[in-house]
Amino acid sequence: MNLSLLPDLATFVLIVEQGSFSAAARVSGATPSAISRSVSRLERELGSKLLHRTTRKLALSETGKSVYEHALDMLDAARQAIDSSSSAQQIAQGKLTISVPKAVGSFVIHPLIPEFLQRYPQVDICLRLEDRYIDLIDGGVDLALRITHSPSPGLYGRALMPVTHVICATPEYLRRNGTPLQPLALREHSCISLGETPADARWKFRRAGKTETITTQGRYAANHTGVRLDAVKRHLGIGSLPLFTAQHALSRGEIVQVLPEWEFISSYSGELWLLWMRNQHMPARMRAMIDYLTEKMAAQGASASTSATQ
Repeated sequence: MNLSLLPDLATFVLIVEQGSFSAAARVSGATPSAISRSVSRLERELGSKLLHRTTRKLALSETGKSVYEHALDMLDAARQAIDSSSSAQQIAQGKLTISVPKAVGSFVIHPLIPEFLQRYPQVDICLRLEDRYIDLIDGGVDLALRITHSPSPGLYGRALMPVTHVICATPEYLRRNGTPLQPLALREHSCISLGETPADARWKFRRAGKTETITTQGRYAANHTGVRLDAVKRHLGIGSLPLFTAQHALSRGEIVQVLPEWEFISSYSGELWLLWMRNQHMPARMRAMIDYLTEKMAAQGASASTSATQ
């Protein structure tokens, strides 16, 4: 095996991931000519064309596809070797990628990041706010936060806090329009819902084993919790909000909970779980973040527990 080809294989992977020689050069800090020479050297040593180059894009040859997959395995093994080494270090360092739902990321996790960065000056954070499901391995994610009742099998997890929903309005809106005392009374109010599907306007409540579903109406809907919170604070109606979104405004008296004796049932509820892969060697930076988030959630009065899902 010609070990001198390893840097060229890493460069080859970078080119494929970035989509062009020039982009790979910018990311790596090399010149485009150096990138081109690296690929030419690799193709010459392997005796096969790896990339088909046109004026618009790059395409992998059949051999290139195979080499790319093996090169990915090589880089993954190298990362594991580095992580294995870093797990033995007492100082957390390196890059940590965290996938988190948008609302949780904005209202819960992002405010905690500055203190973490100050506490661990050698750790860099990449916070990826996205509501779609991300596979930890394929997505290159170290830690994932997900709202669920049952975490995915094969992952280690720690429950950080319950996620519940409330409906809220400003005292001013209720003064003008009256305070609903039963879910049915919401039909007479302007309700601010998610608005992605007709089902989002059907609000479900439960109390003492009794469930009521009300089809609400309103002139405004928004699929962003921060926008719905702002709409509520602007007296536009009664809005459905995750409690973690509303709690600061509730504590300040800017808004009040409507129908507090009724449980608002939402599909966006459960426990907020912090999840990670079953790695034999956990990098110190991952352990630092897991412990940090657990500490902060506990300090905020949230329930925290540890388990390994099977």
